[in-house]
Amino acid sequence: MASSRVKIGALVPLESIHSKGCSVSNVPLFEGYNVIGRNDLKISDKRVSRKHVSLNASANGSMEALVEGPNPIIVSSQGQRKKICSNDKVLIKDGDIVELIPGTHLFKYTAIGNDNSSQTPQKSTSPSKRVKRHSEKSESSVAKRTKQILEDEALARDLQQMEDESLFKGSSEKKETLRDFSLSKDKISDTFRLMQVQGIPSWANLNSVTIPDVIQGDVLVAVLSNYMVDIDWLLSACPTLKNIPHVLVAHGESGASFDHLSKSKLKNWVFHKPPLPISYGTHHSKAMFLVYPTGVRIIVHTANLIHVDWNNKTQGLWMQDFPWKDASTLSSNRSPFENDLVDYLYALKLPELQVNLPSIGNVSINAAFFRKFDYTSAKVRLVASVPGYHTGSSLKKWGHMKLRSLLEECKFSKEFCKSPLIYQFSSLGSLDEKWLNEFGSSLSAGKTDDESPLGIGKPSIIFPTVEDVRCSLEGYAAGGAIPSPQKNVERDFLKKYWARWKAGHVGRCHAMPHIKTYTRYNGQSIAWFLLTSANLSKAAWGALQKNGTQLMIRSYELGVLFLPSGIHHGSSFSCTGNSNVILSGSDSSSHKHKKKTKLVSLCWNKGGDSNSSQEIVRLPIPYQLPPPPYTSEDIPWSWDKRYTKKDVYGQTWPRHV
Repeated sequence: MASSRVKIGALVPLESIHSKGCSVSNVPLFEGYNVIGRNDLKISDKRVSRKHVSLNASANGSMEALVEGPNPIIVSSQGQRKKICSNDKVLIKDGDIVELIPGTHLFKYTAIGNDNSSQTPQKSTSPSKRVKRHSEKSESSVAKRTKQILEDEALARDLQQMEDESLFKGSSEKKETLRDFSLSKDKISDTFRLMQVQGIPSWANLNSVTIPDVIQGDVLVAVLSNYMVDIDWLLSACPTLKNIPHVLVAHGESGASFDHLSKSKLKNWVFHKPPLPISYGTHHSKAMFLVYPTGVRIIVHTANLIHVDWNNKTQGLWMQDFPWKDASTLSSNRSPFENDLVDYLYALKLPELQVNLPSIGNVSINAAFFRKFDYTSAKVRLVASVPGYHTGSSLKKWGHMKLRSLLEECKFSKEFCKSPLIYQFSSLGSLDEKWLNEFGSSLSAGKTDDESPLGIGKPSIIFPTVEDVRCSLEGYAAGGAIPSPQKNVERDFLKKYWARWKAGHVGRCHAMPHIKTYTRYNGQSIAWFLLTSANLSKAAWGALQKNGTQLMIRSYELGVLFLPSGIHHGSSFSCTGNSNVILSGSDSSSHKHKKKTKLVSLCWNKGGDSNSSQEIVRLPIPYQLPPPPYTSEDIPWSWDKRYTKKDVYGQTWPRHV
């Protein structure tokens, strides 16, 4: 056992543990064989394998390290920074810096008794006293480091407060923000919600959402769709999942991450990676489909199933509950939302689950199963992407062509003629002007009430600057989730589109965005709004080929589109609470009515707009409208560049000392 072995040193964490959302302590090392991995460090970063590095330590304090996992490590020794690949070995000495993942998870190797050198002999000191002195010195260092982290976190909070105050300074009339934004239960599905963020003002988390808020109640079957899945964190963050009889996870993991996922799953869980027929594609959709005795809950959101995504970043989530259809309407009453949902689920090629549901009996959980619910009250339309070469009737079924077709069917107010567009995302693909114009044409589709086309809108691309990332709640570590390389970001034709991430009105200026949104607006009025998993890339949205007769898409994506179309209001339905359920097929004219909606931002002021025939739907759009353009000093973040100006945690990027 470790207690009977001779301790020869420790790996001391150098980077801010706050930025990783976990608690990393010194890692003791003993003479002989040691293994360092994700479970030992209690971190959720899937890039770190469970058996990441093995260390064979000698009595003299030196160690031979073998990279066991698939990802390389970095060892900095005597001013030299070396990359050590999988299955390669390296000698590690006292004072060396080890990066378990290049640029992050930094540890300094400190040997016990390292003051026993070949220098001029000093007064004899017993080994026990040397160890005690070293221990006292280490404790002093830890105390200093703890103090520094607290000071850094305080600085981050001060920066946030300054940003919040600057938003309202000098304003004669108070802007409406999340402080005033209230959301009744029957209006939840009309809009979306921001996810809760740690380390921001309490008012900024009003009406925000956590994962236990959405996965709750008597869930019979859960289908979770995502890209990254940390099952250890997921079960600890949402213990309800342990009690769900049947769980199907559609994921995008591979390699060592998938191996760990498979070994960690519960016996009633099934994992499925949807097929990727075209290279460089991913299963990137983020959604949940929860089956209850009373209906189904559909959730579309923007966060990976990992700690940092649900705690440290700006994210968005929409959900709505739908009742079971009655027997007389099972094969009819199919809404556009239902058709889009089932078509998308078919494309995932989910494995069938044979389950026995209380009061329902034996059923097969597959795409067709989801036709058993009544979606006629859906407040949004689905916009999905699936990989493939789409032609004919499928040309406008997916990607940006689906969005184009939905906008073409809708009538908009004249105020949106030639009004601007917003593209906001966290990763930028390899783009060219031709495709950006193609994409802009789709997002500019639509007509006014008198059949006049809205016209092409000028886009702004909201994207964090280097300074935004440096001063963020996570410091430079936030840049790891904004994986845009320099070759994609620093293209001349993009310069005229760049706009700043300003989110003071929702208290999230320093919570870096992982949310993806696209919208058309005029002032604080919104023509339409899309919350989606799709970044700005051809892989996500598709690119037209063969003179516009074919759309090629590489990845799976899913989003919800808010439109000003007439929506039904009346008795709300909830799978987890008391609600007045309107059975499909019943005469519901006395229970609900159709009313035109007006979409607005939180900062919208009614002013002279007193149209009583419109219902106002406020969307918690997390950035300033219009967004301020970049200045000459602003530089868009690139995750493969080096930044030497220290962040709020005293770190540089990539993270090396």
